[in-house]
Amino acid sequence: MKAKSIEHIGIAVKNLKESIKYYEDILGIECYALEEVTDQKVKTAFFKIGEVKIELLESTDPEGPIGKFIEAKGPGVHHLAFAVDDVQQALVDVQEKGIRLIDKAPRQGAENLKIGFLHPKSTGGVLTELCGHK
Repeated sequence: MKAKSIEHIGIAVKNLKESIKYYEDILGIECYALEEVTDQKVKTAFFKIGEVKIELLESTDPEGPIGKFIEAKGPGVHHLAFAVDDVQQALVDVQEKGIRLIDKAPRQGAENLKIGFLHPKSTGGVLTELCGHK
C-alpha cells in the first residue's frame, strides 16, 4: 500500500452549525457539502483548503462513534484520512504488516468514498482512515 495524499482531516464537533460559522466567517473557507451518513450516526460538513479537505463530524446519536469520542475526549481532531488506489487491497496490506483493523472490508463513507479505518492502538495513537473510489 502507498498513500497518495491526505484525503481529509476529520474533526469531531458538538454543533455543526456553529462550527461551520467559525470556518466560514473567521477562517474564510466555504463549506461545499453537507451530508448525513446514517450508518455511522454522523452529519458531516466539508471544506477544502489547498489540496486538503476538512471534514467536520457531528454525532446524530450519543452512542455513535463521534458521540462516544466527544464524551471521552471532547471535540477536536478525530482522524487523519489518506487517499489510496484500492481500499480493500490497502487493508489487506496493512494487516499483513501487523496493523490492527477496525474495518476488515471497505464500507461506504461520505462523498461516495469507500473507506476503512485502522485502529489507533497500532498506528501511534492516530485513528487512520483509508479512502478510495473503488
